[in-house]
Amino acid sequence: MIRMSLENGVQTLRLDRPEKKNALTGAMYTDLAEALERGNGDDAVRCHLICGQPEIFTAGNDIGDFLQYAGKSGVSETPVVRFLRALVNNQKPLVASVDGIAIGVGTTLLMHCDMVFASPRALIRSPFVDLGLVPEAGSSLLGPQLMGHARAFELLCLGKAFSAERAMQAGFVNEIIEEGVDEAAMACASEIAQKPPEALALSRRLLRGDTRALSERVEEEIKIFASRLSAPETIAAFQAFMAKKAKN
Repeated sequence: MIRMSLENGVQTLRLDRPEKKNALTGAMYTDLAEALERGNGDDAVRCHLICGQPEIFTAGNDIGDFLQYAGKSGVSETPVVRFLRALVNNQKPLVASVDGIAIGVGTTLLMHCDMVFASPRALIRSPFVDLGLVPEAGSSLLGPQLMGHARAFELLCLGKAFSAERAMQAGFVNEIIEEGVDEAAMACASEIAQKPPEALALSRRLLRGDTRALSERVEEEIKIFASRLSAPETIAAFQAFMAKKAKN
């Protein structure tokens, strides 16, 4: 589930499924997407803060849940795709607090954040290619822009795990917090929420630039991702993953 609260202009979105390492279900993606979409038109929401649990940000997509949704309506109509589009269209500052694992979409959503705080326990990884898939959330565009081709290839194609320090060097973690990472992220979100909202919105828009290329890349990734689900190597990789998961 997603636990939501709104206080002093900060809408906190806390991933709360620790028994499954915060793996994101369709219902959780829907809640996240609706919160971002609703925030665009709500003056009471000045900033979003997304966080997880101690030692667990998110293990990424709940694959079994995702395949059920995709089998019913196709990938383009799944809740995860709605969330990815909501990230692109989000108009309010987004802060993240990462403690522990951040896998798959747990990595790529960070590239949409304005500020990212991580604990030394953060471990960031995107094993898309290992599953026969391709990067998503516009990360194939944002990754090279943020960290250069070589580091983006290492993270998104090789699937190498990045420590908090490596992620900060790569440019998508702002600060490593030894103790109290959630508190540090909330302090930042609260500071953002106190800024003059129109000036901040205009400044953020200037920094982000034209998002049409990002939106187009997200849609291209979605189409390729969908086509990959029926590829023999992807089916084999998923079967191996599910078999390994069943043993653990």
